[in-house]
Amino acid sequence: MTTALITVVIPTIGRPTLRGALAAVGPGVPVIVVDDRTASGSLGPFPGHVRVVRSGGRGPAAARNAGWRAADTPWVVFLDDDVMPRPGWAEAVRKDLADLPGEVAGSQGRIVVPLPAGRRPTDGERHTAGLEGALWVTADMAYRRSALEALGGFDERFPRAYREDADFALRASRAGHRLVKGARVTAHPVRPDGFWASVRFQRGNADDALMRRLHGSGWRAAIGGGPGRLRLHAVTTAAGLTAAGLTAAHLARKRGAGPLAVVAGAVWAGLTAEFVWRRVAPGPRDPAEVLRMAVTSVLIPPVACAHRLRGEWRARR
Repeated sequence: MTTALITVVIPTIGRPTLRGALAAVGPGVPVIVVDDRTASGSLGPFPGHVRVVRSGGRGPAAARNAGWRAADTPWVVFLDDDVMPRPGWAEAVRKDLADLPGEVAGSQGRIVVPLPAGRRPTDGERHTAGLEGALWVTADMAYRRSALEALGGFDERFPRAYREDADFALRASRAGHRLVKGARVTAHPVRPDGFWASVRFQRGNADDALMRRLHGSGWRAAIGGGPGRLRLHAVTTAAGLTAAGLTAAHLARKRGAGPLAVVAGAVWAGLTAEFVWRRVAPGPRDPAEVLRMAVTSVLIPPVACAHRLRGEWRARR
């Protein structure tokens, strides 16, 4: 058995940022890198204090479970593979965890997101910056190993790095554990995700359906989140489908669009324009960003609704 206080667990799919995260943690801490790739092949070589276990490409929740189960220290600190712990992080973790009372099961590090200077952040950069105020995110989150064992670890029905950390935090709180915030600091750089990133993010709506199924309608408030925009997305999608359907039917009969189709189209256009402006206004407003916001704002409502319906069906089954 080790005499160390903590083991750091870092799930990865082999991103090059892993090396920087390991270097920032430093050599004095046991680290378990969880290789969650489906392909075989080595991630290494790594220094002697870094151990690699494989989780078979089953997603971040399963990877974290494989990591903490391979650890034998009282505390397990989960990091993402693209974060950069600030200098002195390892000692700051020890100070955060030292002398915590037994009912405290978790300690969250402070996440900072460096944003570009001299201009407003883009939509993608603001999305990442939301981590600064998020509660209990596993970008830097320490849990007692005993609490992880008692609660069965992370729920592997969450297939993405999304909501599985909030789910565990809610289960820990309902089991009588307290979660606290520490003083250590970890930077989470913004990485370019491409033109369609905001559309891909809508897959998280399926996980929101599972959260509602598991924790009830008040789960967002319990983790400090806002109400979301799904209801407006549903109205926008319904209006757009109604306008398109009625217009197609009238055109098939060689008539005009009809008053109901015009009203539905106006509702769709108004809600879409409001959504575009809501995303453009706080950003840099350069032509590339405005184009991306306009195109993706048309697609996001139906995509979000489709993922939510898929998630509801899966959760009920």
